[in-house]
Amino acid sequence: MDHLHEILGFATLLPLGSFVVILLTGGRMAKPIAAGWIALSAIVGAAACSFLSLFLWCSAHFPRTVDHHHGAAAHADMAHADMAHADMGHATSEPGDAHAAGHGGTDSHGDRNASGLHANGPPHVTGDYWTLGRFGRLEVTIGYYIDGLTVLMFCMVTFIASCIHVYAMGYMHDEEHEIEDHEVTLSDGRHLHRPGRFPRFFQYLSLFCFSMLGLVLAGNIAMVFVFWELVGICSYFLIGFYIERKSASNAANKAFIVNRVGDFGFIIGLLALWSSLGTFSFGDMEHEDGTVRAGIFSQLRPDEGGRVLRVPDSMVVSSARAEVAQVIRELGANPAQADIDRRIAESLPAWRESTGWMGAPHGYWLLIIGGLGIFCGCVGKSAQFPLHVWLPDAMEGPTPVSALVHSATMVAAGVYLVGRFYPVFTPEVLWVIALIGCITLFLAATIALTATDIKRVLAYSTVSQLGYMMLALGVGGWLAGMMHLITHAFFKSLLFMCSGSVIHAVHTNEMTAMGGLRRKMPITATTMLVGCLAIAGAGIPFFVGFSGYYSKDKILEQAFSFMQSNGGGWGTVFFGFAAGGAALTAFYMFRMWYMTFAGKPRDHHRHDHAHESPSQMTGPLVVLSVLALCVAWGPQDAFRFAGIAAVVWVVLWLRWLASGDEQGRAILRTLGGAIVGVAVAGAVWSFVPLTLENLLEQARPAGTLPESAAVLSSAVWPSEPDSHAYAIPITLLAFGTAAAGFLLATAMYGWGTMNPDEVRRQFGVVYRFLRNKWWFDELYDWVFVRPTHVVARLAARFDKRCIDAFIDGTATVTRVFSRTWDRIADRTLVDGLVNLTAGWTHSIGLALRSAQTGQLRQYVVFVVIGVISIFVLLSFYWNPTLAG
Repeated sequence: MDHLHEILGFATLLPLGSFVVILLTGGRMAKPIAAGWIALSAIVGAAACSFLSLFLWCSAHFPRTVDHHHGAAAHADMAHADMAHADMGHATSEPGDAHAAGHGGTDSHGDRNASGLHANGPPHVTGDYWTLGRFGRLEVTIGYYIDGLTVLMFCMVTFIASCIHVYAMGYMHDEEHEIEDHEVTLSDGRHLHRPGRFPRFFQYLSLFCFSMLGLVLAGNIAMVFVFWELVGICSYFLIGFYIERKSASNAANKAFIVNRVGDFGFIIGLLALWSSLGTFSFGDMEHEDGTVRAGIFSQLRPDEGGRVLRVPDSMVVSSARAEVAQVIRELGANPAQADIDRRIAESLPAWRESTGWMGAPHGYWLLIIGGLGIFCGCVGKSAQFPLHVWLPDAMEGPTPVSALVHSATMVAAGVYLVGRFYPVFTPEVLWVIALIGCITLFLAATIALTATDIKRVLAYSTVSQLGYMMLALGVGGWLAGMMHLITHAFFKSLLFMCSGSVIHAVHTNEMTAMGGLRRKMPITATTMLVGCLAIAGAGIPFFVGFSGYYSKDKILEQAFSFMQSNGGGWGTVFFGFAAGGAALTAFYMFRMWYMTFAGKPRDHHRHDHAHESPSQMTGPLVVLSVLALCVAWGPQDAFRFAGIAAVVWVVLWLRWLASGDEQGRAILRTLGGAIVGVAVAGAVWSFVPLTLENLLEQARPAGTLPESAAVLSSAVWPSEPDSHAYAIPITLLAFGTAAAGFLLATAMYGWGTMNPDEVRRQFGVVYRFLRNKWWFDELYDWVFVRPTHVVARLAARFDKRCIDAFIDGTATVTRVFSRTWDRIADRTLVDGLVNLTAGWTHSIGLALRSAQTGQLRQYVVFVVIGVISIFVLLSFYWNPTLAG
C-alpha cells in the first residue's frame, strides 16, 4: 500500500511515454507497425500495474460479501469494514480519536488513509505528487485520490484499451501504406491520395488513455478539469482522424463545441465550490507543518455529523453576505479580523436556522449551483440530453476509436465524475440527474429503433445506457449506476469491435446492405450475439445471467424503490421509462443482429467478398465476450453456468453419438474443457469471494447509504439496500420486458412473421420523426446555428460597411493628403531646392570646364603667374604680426 500511488502514477505515465516516443520518432520509423507495438506495450504495462494495484489493495482492504437481507445498518457495517488485514505501512486510526477516525493515520509519505474500520466512509489513500504553486488560500497540486473505485476503473480502462490496441493493429493496417480515400473526391474528379497515418493514430490513442487514467487518479477537482479537457481534445483528434472528409471534420468540431458548452457549467460549479470551500482537494491533505486541511468530501460530510450532507460554515458565510456586512458595521470602523471572526462564529448557529428563497437555508443554493455546474460538464461528456447530439456523429472516427470512446474513456468520464462527486450532490441535484437520465435513455432508445447504420445504432445505444446510469445515480442507486458503467464498458466495446469486424468485411456501415453473414463470419456473429444478450440483460431469472442482467436489475429495483417511497409522481415516470427502455434495448439490439447476420444476403456482391476477420481482430472479441458474460458474476453464478453448460454438453454428446461427425467431436472437447475450467474457477473463487459488486460496495461514498430527503420538496431517496426487497417482481418484470423486445425483433427480422415495411407504413409519421432523430439537429440549427449565422452576417456587414468603411476612408484621406504633400512640399520645396542647387553647381562646373584646355604650356604659365602673384601679395601685404 505504501507504493500504490507510485504504481498507479507509473501506469498513468506509460501511455504518455508512448505518446512522446511516437511523436518524436514516428515520422522516421522504418516500419510504421513499430508505433503500434510501442503503444500496445505501454498500455499492457499500464494494465499490469493496474491489476498489481488491485492485488495490493485487496490484500489490505479485502471487500466483505454484501448481505442485502439485514437492512441498511448491517449493510453499511459490512460494506465499510475491512477484513483482518493490516494497513501495510499506514498507521491505523483509533476509534477514540475523532479526527483520526475520519481520516486515518499518516505514513512516511504524507498520505492520508481512511482505515474503514468505523462508519467513516470507504478506505482511501490521498496525497500530492507535486505542488505547482500556492497563491494565498489557493493551492494547485498534482495529487491522487485512490479508493476501490479508482483501482477498479484503472483495471477496466487499461484492460479494454489493451484489447482495443490489439484490435486496432489489425483494423488500421491500411494506414501503414499510402491511402486512396474513396470518400474524398478532389476538384479534378480523382480520389484523394495521402500518406498513411498509422503512427499518428496510435500516438493519439496513447494520449487518450493517459488523459483518462489521469482523470481517474486525480486527487483534486482542478486536476480533474485539466485531464477533462485533455480527454476532449484527444476525442477531437481521433473523431476527425479522416480530416479530409467533411463529415469527419464537422463531427470533430461538433463534439468539441458541444462539450465546451457543458464545460462552461463545469467551470461555474468548480468556482462555486472553490470560492466557498477554499480547496480543490477531494480528501483531507496534511501539510509539511503538520496541519490538516479538510477536503471537499469531509467539509460537506463531516465526521461529527455522521457523514450526513451538511452545508459547511464557509459556505454559510459566503451566502450570508448581508449578515456579515451587518456584523462588520456593528463593530465600527477598522475592526480587528479576530473580532470579526469571533462575531461570525457566534452568529453562525442563528444563520443556519434562517432560511432564504424557497425555504432553503443559507449556503444551500450555493451547494446546488456547485453540484449542477459539475453535472453540466458530465452532461456534455456523457452525451446526455440536451447535449447528446455529438456522440452519434462521432462515428466518423475509426471503429477502434468508437469502441474506446463509447466504453472506457470519454463517455465513461462523465458517469465516473458523477459517481466520484456523489457526496457533494444534494437531493435536488440528484433529482435533476435522474430526470436528465430518464429523458436521455428513452429518447436515444427510440432513435435507435429506426437507425440503419450499424455504428449509429450502437452509438444511440450508448447514449441510452448512459441515461440508465445517470437515472440510477439520480434515484440513489450509486452501486447500480457504477456497476452498469463497468458492465457496459465490456459489452459495448465488444459490440463496437464486432461492428468494425463486419464493416472491415463488407466495406459498408449500412445494415440494409448486409444479411446472411452468420456463416461467413461465425466468430464475429457469435461474439456479437453475446454482446446483444449482455446489453439486453438476458439471463435465467434468479439463477444466472449475462453481465447486464445484474446491473440493469439493480437499476430497476432502485427506480421502483424510489417510486414506492415517494408515492408515485415522478418516481412512476422514472420507473416506467426505465422498464420501457429495457424492452426497446432488446428490440433494437436484436434487430441489428438479425439484419446483419440472419436471413438472406441483401447485397450479394458484398456478401460474396465477405470473410471472417483475422485472429488479431477476433481474439479480442472472444476475450471481451467472456467478460461481457461473467464480469458481474460471483462464485455461485460460475457453478450455475457450469451446470447449464454441462446439460448442453450432454445434449450435444447425444447428438454426436447419432451423427459421429468430427466437427461435433471438436465442439464437445472445447465445451467440455470450458465447463471444467469454469467449475474449477468457481471452486477456487468460492474461497476468495472477490466480486464486482463487493468491490464497488466497498468504495461507496461516505454518508450516501442511509435514506435522505430533499430540502426544497418532500421527495425521499431510499437506501439502496432496501430496494432489494423488490428483487423478485422486478427481476420478473425485467425478464418480461427484455423477452418482449427480443420476441418482437425476432418476429419482424428473424422469423419474418411481421413485415417491417408494413409497420413503417402504418406508423409513417412516428417513423419519420424517429428517423430524423426527433429533429434535434434541425431544432438546434434553427435555434442556435442559424441565429448565429444571422448575427455573424450582421457583424460582417457592420464590419464591411462601418469599420472597414471608416478604415478605408481613413486610408483614402491619408492617400490624398500624401499625394498633396508630395506635390507641394516634396516636389515643389524640397525637390525644387535640391534641383536648384544642382543646377547652379552644374552651371559653375560648365563655366569652369572652359578653363581646362588640356595644353601643358598654358598650365605652366598659370602656375608661374600664380606663384608670382602669391609672392607679391605676401611681400607687400602680409604683416608678420598678424601671425602672432
